[in-house]
Amino acid sequence: MSPGYGHPMQRLRPAFLILPLALGMSGCGEQPASPKAAAPVKTEAVAHESDLLKLTLTPEAQARLGLATVRVGAGSAAASRATSGEIVVPAGVGGVPTNSVSNLQQLGIQQVTADGEVARSRAQVRLAQIALNRAEALVREEAGSVRARDEAAAALATAQAAASAAVAQRRLLGPAIQSLGNQPTLWVRVPVFGTDISEIERSRTALIRPLGSEGGGGAPRAARLVQAPPSANAVAGTVDLYFSLNNRDRAYRVGQRVSVTLPIAGGTREGLSVPTSAIVRDIYGGEWVYARTAPNTYIRQRIETAQVSGDHAILSRGLADGAEIVTAGAAELFGSEFGVAH
Repeated sequence: MSPGYGHPMQRLRPAFLILPLALGMSGCGEQPASPKAAAPVKTEAVAHESDLLKLTLTPEAQARLGLATVRVGAGSAAASRATSGEIVVPAGVGGVPTNSVSNLQQLGIQQVTADGEVARSRAQVRLAQIALNRAEALVREEAGSVRARDEAAAALATAQAAASAAVAQRRLLGPAIQSLGNQPTLWVRVPVFGTDISEIERSRTALIRPLGSEGGGGAPRAARLVQAPPSANAVAGTVDLYFSLNNRDRAYRVGQRVSVTLPIAGGTREGLSVPTSAIVRDIYGGEWVYARTAPNTYIRQRIETAQVSGDHAILSRGLADGAEIVTAGAAELFGSEFGVAH
C-alpha cells in the first residue's frame, strides 16, 4: 500500500483523537448566557380613588398654610345654566348687531354711502317743500294752476318717502364705526341649542361675567333679554339670544367673550352646599375637596357640582351631610400632595 493509505482503523484513529480535544476546548471557552431581554410591556397596579394619599400636617404647618374648614350643610340655588357669549354692538330697529366677525371696512363704506343718501334725500324733501309752497301761493293769488300745486304735493310726498327709506337703510347698518367703543349699552349674543330654548326663563335676568372670574374675580352684571333680529347657526343647531348690558364704565369691549349664566325655568336646586373656594380641579376637569377626617388629617375626595350660585355650589354627589372640608388653603394642600410649590 502507498504511505498515504494505511489500515482502515489507522485512518480512523486521528478522528477519534481530535473529537475529545475539540469537546474539551469548547467546554473551556464557553461564554455565560446573555441576560433575558426586558419585556416590552410592564404592568403594575394603579391606586384606586379610595386609596388616595392621607395628608397629616403638624399644627405649625396648618397655621403656616392658613387652613380653615367649614361643615357641609343643605342649601339651594336658583336653577341656571352656564354658557358663554360675545359682546356685540346693539342694532338699530330691525338692524343686525355688529360683532367681532363683522367686516368693519366694508361696513364703514356702507355707512358712508348710506349717510350720503340720507343727506341727499333730505335735501330733495326741502326742495320739494319749497316748490309746493310756491305753487300754493300762486293758487291763492289766482296766478297758478291747481294741477301744478297737486304735482308739487305729489313730488313732496315722493321725496319724503325716499328720505324715510334712506333713514331706515342707514339704521340697519348700526352705529358709526368710530363710536363702537363708546356705547353706553352693549348687547350680549348667547348661542343656545334649539332643544334648550324652551327651558330659558326669559322674564329673569342673565348674569354676565368676564371669562375666568367665576371664582370671585369679578362681580356679575345683570342683563335683560331684548328683542333682536332673528339669527341662528344651522350647522351648530343654535339660536341666538340677545341681552342688554349696561356698559357706562366701559368695562366690556366689542368682541369680548364673556361667561353667561342663563336662568332656567323650574324653580331651585337643592342639595349639599359648599363654598366654591373649597373646590380644586385637576388637569382633566375633575372636581375635588379636602375633607378633614381626623385631627390634623386631610383626604382629597371627588365631588360633582350640579349648580353654582355666587360663592357657593350645590353638589350632586360626593360628600355626606356634616362633613368638614377645607375652604381656605385647599389649593395649598393640593400642591403639597402633588409636590407643586405655592
